[in-house]
Amino acid sequence: MMTAFGGFNRRHIRLSWWQIGLSLILAFPLISLAQETLKIEPVSAPAFELTAENNSKHQLKHYLGKLVYIDFWASWCAPCLQSFPFMNSMQQKYQAAGLQIVAINLDKKMDDAQIFLKKNPAQFLVLFDPEGKTPLQYAVKGMPSSYLLDRSGKIIFTHKGFKAADQALLEAKIRTELGLKN
Repeated sequence: MMTAFGGFNRRHIRLSWWQIGLSLILAFPLISLAQETLKIEPVSAPAFELTAENNSKHQLKHYLGKLVYIDFWASWCAPCLQSFPFMNSMQQKYQAAGLQIVAINLDKKMDDAQIFLKKNPAQFLVLFDPEGKTPLQYAVKGMPSSYLLDRSGKIIFTHKGFKAADQALLEAKIRTELGLKN
């Protein structure tokens, strides 16, 4: 039966839309995974100067020559809690090879961050940005968000969120950029 749709009846069209929808739903996780593992075109990381717990000032440029893993976190973020043991492990394992982890806290109240850090000690540099200017510069879209910077200060990899399954991918990326065999 010929119709205005070029010879297809409504049932066929409905089935086609259903198939397209199902295909998109099934493809979405694969698209997301591919986006997380794609290498981005290196771009210079935005500069910052932030304060550590001891009131010392730290600028990003102080870490040129190192592979820098910047992690944006907050005390209320459940995945951030999961990421701290991973970052402690990475700092301990790869510091001698040139890795520097810099965790930037975004809590508005320093007390909230201090309570978190007492329960979850950091063995890496923790800086504080209660005004939230740095995540705007980095276009942070979720918590935690991580940025891997090469030794020249260019962003070479980004990762949003954190779950146990992410650890192998992130460590492999760190090892590769440090020039270590996987």
